[in-house]
Amino acid sequence: MKLVQIAGYLGSGKTTLIIALAKMMAGPGLKTAVIVNDAGEVPVDGRVMEEFGLTVKDIGGGCICCQVAGNMIRTLESLAKGPRPDLIFVEPTGMAVPKTIRENVLPGAEKNGIVMGPTIVLLDATRAEKLLTYDTLKRLVSTQLRDADIIALSKADRVTPETLEKTHYAAAQINPAAAVLELSTHSGKGLVELAGAVRERVVAA
Repeated sequence: MKLVQIAGYLGSGKTTLIIALAKMMAGPGLKTAVIVNDAGEVPVDGRVMEEFGLTVKDIGGGCICCQVAGNMIRTLESLAKGPRPDLIFVEPTGMAVPKTIRENVLPGAEKNGIVMGPTIVLLDATRAEKLLTYDTLKRLVSTQLRDADIIALSKADRVTPETLEKTHYAAAQINPAAAVLELSTHSGKGLVELAGAVRERVVAA
C-alpha cells in the first residue's frame, strides 16, 4: 500500500481534488481509499463514497501529524487487514506540515507494508499573494510547499495568466525540486497530468 498526501492550506481544494483523482485512478487492479483529517470544502459522505466506490476513513479529534498520529496508524493497520487498498489518499488538516506526518506516522505503518508515495501540496492561486506575504501564513504555507514532491496551483482558471505566472514562479522559488502544475478541478485543467504523475510515481514503483 502506498500513501499519497494531498496537503495545503485551508480552502485550497484538497477534498475536491482527492475525489477527482480517486475517481480517475480507481479501477480494475487498483483499489483506492481515502483518509480524511479535515472537514474540507466538499463533504465526504456515504453518498459520495457509494458513487465513486471509495473506502473513506475520517479521523477527527486533532491533527494526524501530532495529536492523533496514533489514530492514523491504527486506521492504516485496519486498512492493511482489509480491504487493503493499493493506494491511500491522505488529506491532512490545512494547518498540517507534510514532513511531520511522514516522520510521526510512517515508521509505525511500514510494518504493515505501507510506504510513502508522492506528497502533493495545493497552493490556491486566487490567494497566493496573501498566503505568501503575511508572516504567519507565509511561514506555514512555505513550509508546506517545501515538503512537496508536486505543487499544484489550484483554482488556476480563476486568475489571470499574469497572476498564474507569478504564482508559478513564487512556488518554484520556494521549492525548486518540485514539479509545479496548474490545476482546476472545475474545468479539469491539469487533472490528467496530475493523475499521470501520481500513477508514474506510485503504480509503476
